[in-house]
Amino acid sequence: MPRPTPAQLVYGSCTVIFSTLAMLLLSQTSSGPAIAVIAVAALVLGLLVAVTVPTPTPSRAAPRGDAAEERVGRQTASVR
Repeated sequence: MPRPTPAQLVYGSCTVIFSTLAMLLLSQTSSGPAIAVIAVAALVLGLLVAVTVPTPTPSRAAPRGDAAEERVGRQTASVR
């Protein structure tokens, strides 16, 4: 399993923090079980956001050696 990128960690953490605060403020609850449900819901939401953040794709390496020279030769020949 690949390691999470910094963007995934930041987006997931911010989602957990802000969604927890928003749900607690909107529900105005003070009971323990309700706070636990809100915390679990925020963690699940944060995990969902972190997983859906697109990961950067590795760039393709530039061709080297004979293949690169052959490709350049073909391009200059077609220009002439």
